[in-house]
Amino acid sequence: MSFAVAVGTGQDIDGREAGLQAAHQALDGLGVATPRLAILIVPHEYQPRDVASGVVGLLGDTPMIGFSSPVALTDAGQHANTVVLSLLAGDFEAQAHWFSGYAQSSRETARQILQLSAENKAERGVLFFADGFNGDAEQLCDSIQTDKPRLVGALSSGDLQTGTTFQMAGNQAGTGSLAAAFLRGNVHLGVGFAHGWDPVGSQLRISRSRGFWLRTLNGRPASETYAELFGHPARDWAFPPLSYLARLYPLGVAQGEELVVRAPIRVEADGSFRMNAPLRDGADAYLLVGSRAACLRAAAQAAQNAVLALGSTKPSFALILADTAWQLLLQSNPGAEVAAVKGILGPTVPVAGGYTLGQIVPAGDQRDSATSGSSLRFLNQHLLVIAFGEAADS
Repeated sequence: MSFAVAVGTGQDIDGREAGLQAAHQALDGLGVATPRLAILIVPHEYQPRDVASGVVGLLGDTPMIGFSSPVALTDAGQHANTVVLSLLAGDFEAQAHWFSGYAQSSRETARQILQLSAENKAERGVLFFADGFNGDAEQLCDSIQTDKPRLVGALSSGDLQTGTTFQMAGNQAGTGSLAAAFLRGNVHLGVGFAHGWDPVGSQLRISRSRGFWLRTLNGRPASETYAELFGHPARDWAFPPLSYLARLYPLGVAQGEELVVRAPIRVEADGSFRMNAPLRDGADAYLLVGSRAACLRAAAQAAQNAVLALGSTKPSFALILADTAWQLLLQSNPGAEVAAVKGILGPTVPVAGGYTLGQIVPAGDQRDSATSGSSLRFLNQHLLVIAFGEAADS
């Protein structure tokens, strides 16, 4: 069976109806092929169980995983308030699993993933989506000390004000969880990632950090440091829009010879920055600023790297998982990153995706983040392209 892909969209006040529309459209596009994997992107305004019930009602037992995003992406660019469903067909198998305890113990979730991967013989890898607010993504990465299976995925985004995201696997959906698809057979994944942020200004010192909260920079509340850099009063950074726009200005934290990008999710009322990765007291950091031109070059580079990673396999579909900062930076030209990726993949390769609060990729040759001996890298601020194709060695 040759590899086939169809992408459907649905939009309705009722989540179940939106899911049904997306499933109908995707199934029509797939024709007589039998879907082996469904990837669902849902705006966080919808009730995830409603959307899942609509999709599952048509797909039956087709393995499905999904995540929440502020808006979804397709070939046409951004889609607000729209459910996007990608159906993949081919000579491969997928199994979807739901890990409800990710937020309680990311280390235990990693152990379960490794165990299930061995049982399912997931030699082609694991695609997953985890909660972007709750859970420790770095702990998950550090707990995977093997490159078998090859894991790749992202952290769901959602309502920044309430700090909630959701993940879906089959008809299960909720927060604080991880949804994963275990892949085997005639499918190959090519991974590419890059970002368009560069250091500017003087060196900063992380003087106090507790858990996921960056308390002080250079001995002062983090918001005061940003107030001095950007001119807005420190108290304004605790309220929209500045509390969320802070993600546009991440930190490049020195780890050896590398700068690891770490971005705030929001600014808290006490002036601290809510991160989704712990920072080390005493570490040196640099303010990073992105540009539209640099990000579009990075999107094209990520797509090129994903295609190169496929080797002789031609891409049949690409999943774009961009950081939420890209949506903010490119809001005057929505969907520009999709166009940059399509410029590399070509007009006939369908794409889908959404915006995330972090990306997790296999450790490899791309020098964008320190690995600390892990087989995985946890990234902020990147655009991740996962290209799917028929495995060349099958």
